[in-house]
Amino acid sequence: MAKATRYTDEMIKEYTRKGFWDDTRLCDVWEQRAQDSPDQIALADSTTRLSYGEANRWIDRLALGFLEQGLQKDDLLVVQLPNSVALTLLRVACEKAGLLCLPILRTLRHTEVEYILRVTGAAGIVIPREFHGFDHCQMIRDLQPGLPRLRYAFVTGENVPPDFISLNDIIETPWEAKYPANYLEAKKCPATEFSLVAHTTGTTGFPKFVEHPVCGRMALARRNIARYGISRDDVFGLLGPAAIGPNNMGYFGAPMVGARVALLEKFEPEDAFRLIERERVTIACVVPTIMAMMMRHPQWQDYDCSSVRYWWSAGSSINFKIAQEVEEKLGGRIINVLGAVDFGGECATPPDASREVRMTTAGRPLEGSTEIRLLGDDGREVTGDGVGEIQGRGPACISGYFQDPEATWKSWTKDGWYSMGDLGRWNAEGNLVVVGRKKDMIIRGGQNIYPAEIETLVLTHPKVLEAAMVGYPDEVMGERACLFVVPRPGETVDLKEIVACLKGKGIASFKLPERLEILPKLPLAAEQKVDKKSLRQSLID
Repeated sequence: MAKATRYTDEMIKEYTRKGFWDDTRLCDVWEQRAQDSPDQIALADSTTRLSYGEANRWIDRLALGFLEQGLQKDDLLVVQLPNSVALTLLRVACEKAGLLCLPILRTLRHTEVEYILRVTGAAGIVIPREFHGFDHCQMIRDLQPGLPRLRYAFVTGENVPPDFISLNDIIETPWEAKYPANYLEAKKCPATEFSLVAHTTGTTGFPKFVEHPVCGRMALARRNIARYGISRDDVFGLLGPAAIGPNNMGYFGAPMVGARVALLEKFEPEDAFRLIERERVTIACVVPTIMAMMMRHPQWQDYDCSSVRYWWSAGSSINFKIAQEVEEKLGGRIINVLGAVDFGGECATPPDASREVRMTTAGRPLEGSTEIRLLGDDGREVTGDGVGEIQGRGPACISGYFQDPEATWKSWTKDGWYSMGDLGRWNAEGNLVVVGRKKDMIIRGGQNIYPAEIETLVLTHPKVLEAAMVGYPDEVMGERACLFVVPRPGETVDLKEIVACLKGKGIASFKLPERLEILPKLPLAAEQKVDKKSLRQSLID
């Protein structure tokens, strides 16, 4: 049974009594939409467009087809697909069939995929035959002899090789004619258990796997729907990699209100603009890197983005200057979201907050889903404007690490607090300001430097497009600070200019970078946040 590691009977009773949790599952929501809005468009990618009625038929056929193939309750299915209709509905079908679903990044290759399949004991995998020149089928052929538990390999699209199972054939087969109408009811994953397993980005090594019970995802989606006034008239544009984490509003919030979700298979700025214009996207789900690349595109003004009312930004800190450009040039309001795959809760900026609050803070925790506190090195809660480690808990939080209770109890306190690894402080208005990752903090001569503070100031320099600061070892000072910069097109910049800019902002001299490295682009982890581990390593090698 896929029991939630951290969830106790007492916790379930408490959150249910308070109205945060109920027994509604995601597959129940899709069934309801198929009944009340069968013709409403639910999902669209570059090749497929489905109404809620059609989508629910896909879900049923996938669920029944997997069971027909021989998959058993709590068997785990890894899904390595680009953003697509199939990626969305496979999650729901697995929940309905009592299977576990683990979506993984489409960019992972032999080493990472073999690790994931082996460690999780996956019974099956879903892949495209080929995507952007990479042969996924050959990768699985290479790996399968060493993975005796991997019994099923499903392939999307046409011309499926004979040694693989066609997902299209499963979808096109009327399995519902063979089974009673209520056959899947007893198979469904209970709301306080989990069907969805997510993986972390693995910037500190191989990824960890995270349980995401549906009750927590639904609790978070309900609060976001209420806070941001989301309705069936909205269109979500999933522009970033949708396999990472639960992508709460696109996967849970949209069907709860009957909204549409449009998926971009692979991000390219021009394709993102076209999708927004074609689908009339109202909520663009992005990461800061995506916004930077869109603003860098020379023909941004050729596209109509006037439909966008929110740019839903998560994954890393926002570049204030680029965020300002997005609102001024494309319209809409940026919502800054702080969360983590292995946290589950959220802190986000309110829609009516000022531009400064929305672009320089993480706002406030979503009442009824998430609590946030700051803890000092002495284990006491930080008061005033002091800096502390950000910890969170609440009904939206995940239930633990999959098949790893030791890691679960190492990361979560007995009373439910999770250490996010970020450092933050509360500003005068009660908004959370993230000052950087605890592991990224540079200690130079006994004095703490928070890279996010310096990066934000450097990005005000007219010649700087992107910036990241990391520490490197020094025998005398312990650490020194190196700044990596991507100049704006056609510009050059040197350390002297950067230091002059920072001094003009009135910062303490010990925070000034002592080394500058120029790069054509910053390395990214999971296509969404700067990979500071690789930057630090480049200074040591």
